[in-house]
Amino acid sequence: MSNAKGDRRERELVNRLDEDGFAVMRAPASGSATERELPDVLAGDGDVFYAIEAKSSSGDPIYLTGEEVEALVYFSQNFGAKPKIGVRFDREDWYFFHPADVHQTDGGNYRVKKETALEDGEPLGALRGSDDADDEDDHDIRDVLTAVEQGVLSPDEAASMLE
Repeated sequence: MSNAKGDRRERELVNRLDEDGFAVMRAPASGSATERELPDVLAGDGDVFYAIEAKSSSGDPIYLTGEEVEALVYFSQNFGAKPKIGVRFDREDWYFFHPADVHQTDGGNYRVKKETALEDGEPLGALRGSDDADDEDDHDIRDVLTAVEQGVLSPDEAASMLE
């Protein structure tokens, strides 16, 4: 996907989230203008906050590097947002996944197929009030433990996040 198309898709997502009542901003420098990895989009409605890594494709599977997903989880934990991977395939709507629910390849990267997005993805409208607190707590703990296992967080950092 070209950068222009990716930028256009991110702006489209920002506009859709805005129309759905979220305060939203795009981080156009994510991954390029800073040493820190930033999510593509931040969105919140006063009750729930999301850090979103947005990807789109014409129909081929969408791949994310392990580093992209680790950075998303790390940023989300520190910022107090829920990490989401937003995917959009041509002629389809946006669908969202918690990183723990995305297929991890043998090489440590992540993949979302179009059929998986359509069958299992969370539609944009479900982001509002879709908060199942117990499920999110399980994801949060799993994310922190995965980050420790992958060396993204130290055990001390993980312990302070889980207090």
